Amino acid sequence: MRIIHGKGTGRLRDAVRGGNPFDDVRLQGFVTGLILTNNASEKRNAEDQQILLNNYTDWIRLGLAGNLASYELIRADGNNVPGRLISYNGSPAGYTDDPQENIIYVSAHDNQTLFDAVQAKAPAEATIADRVRMNNLAVSIVMFSQGVPFFHAGDDILRSKSFNPNSYNSGDWYNKLDWTYESNNWGAGLPIEGTGQWDIYKPLLADPNLAPAKTDITFASAVFREFLQIRKSSPLFRLQTEAQVKQSLSFLNNGPQATPGLIVMRLTDTNGIDPNYQELVVLFNARPEAVTFSDAALSGNYTLHAIQQNSADDAVKSAAYENGAFNVPARTTAVFVIEKAKPAPETPTESAPAETPTPTPNNTLTLVGVIAALLALLGLGVFLRRKKA
Repeated sequence: MRIIHGKGTGRLRDAVRGGNPFDDVRLQGFVTGLILTNNASEKRNAEDQQILLNNYTDWIRLGLAGNLASYELIRADGNNVPGRLISYNGSPAGYTDDPQENIIYVSAHDNQTLFDAVQAKAPAEATIADRVRMNNLAVSIVMFSQGVPFFHAGDDILRSKSFNPNSYNSGDWYNKLDWTYESNNWGAGLPIEGTGQWDIYKPLLADPNLAPAKTDITFASAVFREFLQIRKSSPLFRLQTEAQVKQSLSFLNNGPQATPGLIVMRLTDTNGIDPNYQELVVLFNARPEAVTFSDAALSGNYTLHAIQQNSADDAVKSAAYENGAFNVPARTTAVFVIEKAKPAPETPTESAPAETPTPTPNNTLTLVGVIAALLALLGLGVFLRRKKA
């Protein structure tokens, strides 16, 4: 196993959220609307934004594939390139020899919480419902990655520290978690650290339309739990070796004609490790509108995962596979499956009724009866002798 200190820390975080902890907090990424719904702070031209989004997409796809150094991706220019030759700020984006070396996350104890990052990066017109969907989409990418998913406490309940990026000594005022879900701690105040960005934070924290209600928090929590159930439902989300990942995991929507903001991951049970599913197709749609996707390589009886058919999210319940195409709502992760055929139950064969056995004397009971009779006679004889005497 290869241990590389300092690497792997931030690839997915930066790609999903946008920028890095030392950049302008408003820089956008895959789930927060880069090039698709830019915020007012974006100054780069469209070509540079598209190049960056392409890079972010590759970092995410590598993360989904365990950040393997040898895993090959078809990039936006059509070239097939191994992860070790894809750059992450001058370092190899793919760096592991084994998916279990991949500790993958989009938020941790330091820097902005995931939800605070979404609040800073989303375009002004994004509603609170849009922002919650961005949060859910981000955690789904972690959940369905090969390796070890890591979640910051509160990722599932829209945890906010009111933009406090380094709250190790800030006490409960910024760090508390409200398990009643009445509040996510948004709007607790302006953090002392980061005073240079108060002009960004103040209007956001003061906007009543950006404060999540209890229904928003419980919705995020319910969707997070569904993602947990889906990950648990198939060992294909938890492949153990480099070879298994290469054999089972592939991506579609590749190359120059790829739809920006859409990642399509396919998992095929080539090793017979999944008792329930022959194939899974996961579509991560970060676009602000629904997408329709088809590929000649995909054919079969795909159905929406049973967990999502009964989801707390009404939008994902409308995702469908019809006429050879997948339809996925805006800012939604949808999981489709091909179930394995179950063996038909065996029909019991008729057999001749068993003959009623002829009763046989119970020798033990018979012997007991004889002894009891002898003892009774002996007792009677003793009684008669005593009476005669």
